[in-house]
Amino acid sequence: MERITWDQFFMAQSHLLALRSTCTRLAVGATIVRDKRIIGGGYNGSISGDEHCIEKGCYVVDNHCVRTIHAETNALLQCAKYGTSSNGADVYVTHFPCLQCTKTIIQAGIQNVYYANDYKNSPYALELFEKAKVNVVHIPFEQSNIDFLKDEKFDLALEMLIKLRSLGASAEVLKPFEEKVKSLFGIVEV
Repeated sequence: MERITWDQFFMAQSHLLALRSTCTRLAVGATIVRDKRIIGGGYNGSISGDEHCIEKGCYVVDNHCVRTIHAETNALLQCAKYGTSSNGADVYVTHFPCLQCTKTIIQAGIQNVYYANDYKNSPYALELFEKAKVNVVHIPFEQSNIDFLKDEKFDLALEMLIKLRSLGASAEVLKPFEEKVKSLFGIVEV
C-alpha cells in the first residue's frame, strides 16, 4: 500500500468526520490544521443537545436547513471553545464552502482552503477568497486511498470474473460487473 500525502491524510480526516453528520441532505466534514497538526474538526449537525435532522427531519427555510451548523463553522467554533487560534491555519473540507462559511473562514484567518467536492460553488465566494488572499485548492479524494483491503478486494473481483468466464457467462451478463470493477479500481481493462 502506498503512503498517502499530508493533504490526502487531512482530507481523509474530514471524510471521517462527515460520517458523524446528522444532516440527511449532505454529510460534510472539516478539519482545521496548522503545521501538520489537527487543531479542530467539525461536521454539519444540530447544536449540542438539540434534535437532529436524522431524528426529526430537516427544518428547511428558503431551501436551507436552519437546524444545522455547517462543518466549517463547527470546526472553527471548536477552536474558539478550547482557546486555539485558527489564524494562519488551513481547512480541509469535503465540499466547497457555502457563502456564509466562506465569510466565517476568512474572518477566522484561515489561509488555505482545500476541498474535495464541488458543491454549489458560489462565484462570489471565490471572489471573496481571492480578495482576502485565501488560497483555494481542489483536492480530489479517492476513498481507495485509505482502503486497507483494496488489493484483496481487487484480487477477489478478478477471481470472480475469471470464474464467471470459465462457467460460460455471456458478455451481456459480464459487462455490468466488468464496468463496476473498472470503476471501483480505476482500471481500463479487466
